[in-house]
Amino acid sequence: MTIMTAAPKIFLTIDMEPDCPPYLNTFRGVTEGARLLLGLLEEENVKATFFVTGQIAKDYPDIIRGLITQGHEVGSHGFNHSDYTTLDRAGAQRDIELSLEILRQFGPVYSFRSPYLKFPQTYLDLLEKAGLSVDSSQAKYKPSYLQKTRSTTLRRIPASITSSVLRLPAWIRNRWLGALESPVVLFVHPWEFVDLRKENIPLDCRFKTGGAALRCLQEVIQFYKERNFQFKKMQDVLTEPCDAGSG
Repeated sequence: MTIMTAAPKIFLTIDMEPDCPPYLNTFRGVTEGARLLLGLLEEENVKATFFVTGQIAKDYPDIIRGLITQGHEVGSHGFNHSDYTTLDRAGAQRDIELSLEILRQFGPVYSFRSPYLKFPQTYLDLLEKAGLSVDSSQAKYKPSYLQKTRSTTLRRIPASITSSVLRLPAWIRNRWLGALESPVVLFVHPWEFVDLRKENIPLDCRFKTGGAALRCLQEVIQFYKERNFQFKKMQDVLTEPCDAGSG
């Protein structure tokens, strides 16, 4: 008797936000980097989930319409990239609702990721009440991931590694990537594909940004294709079996 094994899955996610928050107050990632990233995804025939702030969707609606036309998913990244651990419950609720009020003008929104991958578990019900179904606000590499999870109806799909790992030399990066278990959740930011090497920001935000970062991402995509990973959007977990698990 042959036992069928499900193909491993990967979620490529993009956080659409200001450039390297909170250190810069520019949007070159949105106006320059996003176009390069979308071109790469089209070339590789990969669909991704874009976690977009409500403010960016409000200010750059054509970009949001464009990525939807290309077949990508739009999720919420809050309204203006606030740290939810600094917001009281009412403030967090307002921020979530305002982001969704704007984003849902473009179409359905099922998924959420908090800025800085920091979200109080006591606020999970706010996502449920807002009609969201998937949360990717956890990160396996953060100590908070080890805390006991509250009961929730949300499908919780944590990030596997931080984005700067993807810009490391291939001989280091590939060993790291190869050790990750399915489902793999990667994230990048459009500002990484703009040359920020001379900016006064932390090293992990600026090293190998620009064209080098875009080439690294293409290598990462091909790395997983060669290993027969299926590229999925976050909303796909709502309509098919997934080993991501729920909260």
